[in-house]
Amino acid sequence: MCRAEFLVSASSPNFLESSPALGVDDIASLCDGRVAGGSEVVISALCSMEHPKAGALAFAQPKAKDADLARLSMVGAILCVEADLDRMPAEPAKIVVDKPHRAFASIGRHLFPASLGPSPVSLSDGASDRFPDARVSTLAEIEDGAVIGPGAVIGDHAAVGRGSMIGANAVIADSTQIGRDCRIGANAVLQYALVGNRVIIHGGAQIGQDGFGFVPGDGALERVPQLGRVIIQDGVEIGSNATIDRGALDDTVIGEGTKIDNLVQIAHNVRIGRHCVIAAQSGVSGSVVIGDGCMLGGGVGIADHVTIGSGVQIGAASGVMHDIPDGERWVGSPAMPVKQFFRQVAALRKLSATDKKRKNSD
Repeated sequence: MCRAEFLVSASSPNFLESSPALGVDDIASLCDGRVAGGSEVVISALCSMEHPKAGALAFAQPKAKDADLARLSMVGAILCVEADLDRMPAEPAKIVVDKPHRAFASIGRHLFPASLGPSPVSLSDGASDRFPDARVSTLAEIEDGAVIGPGAVIGDHAAVGRGSMIGANAVIADSTQIGRDCRIGANAVLQYALVGNRVIIHGGAQIGQDGFGFVPGDGALERVPQLGRVIIQDGVEIGSNATIDRGALDDTVIGEGTKIDNLVQIAHNVRIGRHCVIAAQSGVSGSVVIGDGCMLGGGVGIADHVTIGSGVQIGAASGVMHDIPDGERWVGSPAMPVKQFFRQVAALRKLSATDKKRKNSD
């Protein structure tokens, strides 16, 4: 039997260093909290309740168990709600906030800005930060401050904005536009796409390839030309190996602030609203419209030409075949309103129990 071990030592790389360290007063200011003791503490690391670290910042889930809270006695500071303050260990500084998890995420973004996207690849041995071993068209427009990674390809009339990073072996095809402060991961491919500012696209994502459009011909399937584009608005994040097809005639649009997980398929002509969340292995069929603020659990499938209202929540592994009005929660396959689904589940259990009693009596 072959056994692999990861050896962690003092010489092992610490991939993410905090920059800069923060005093608890600064942390409280960042998250609109107040400090309860220990104001001289300086924080440069984060930790979980399950694995506390000396001098780090942790957050206590509201109504956490006393045994879990006791483990936090060694940390540097704790984010907690007012109602749990008296239950916290005595030694660490306490920062009282309304929503500890949200505050913890905000502080993490401030301490570790380099964590917000794909890891860079540096070539410090004489290579240029601008075009290290990349193939960049002389007709491309690359703003000052953009970094093009090794092996990347930038096509004719493409554009990359200031502060954006194009990862190793990524492809930015002809006329594709990348906004400012974007991070494009290694081996991602973008074509027929217009990308806004502060967009993160992780490694292996495929943006703007042909939609799945075919019509029956003489004994064969004939391809329908896909003439649209992909429009990705500001602040969008797209996970590894996600695919977003360009439109057939109209554009495929991903709204501002939407977050798409790994291994998600978005078909041609789909229009997704602002600040949506789509979890892994979901599939959105052609010409679907999704409103603002929707949440799709993992493995959700949506049939073509369906309209999903704003604020809708769809449970994991649901199969959506009909339009959903604003603000509703649907689950199941075929998907239905959550109350209707659980009424059906209860009825089936009752029928099963009745059938079992009948068989036992026989």
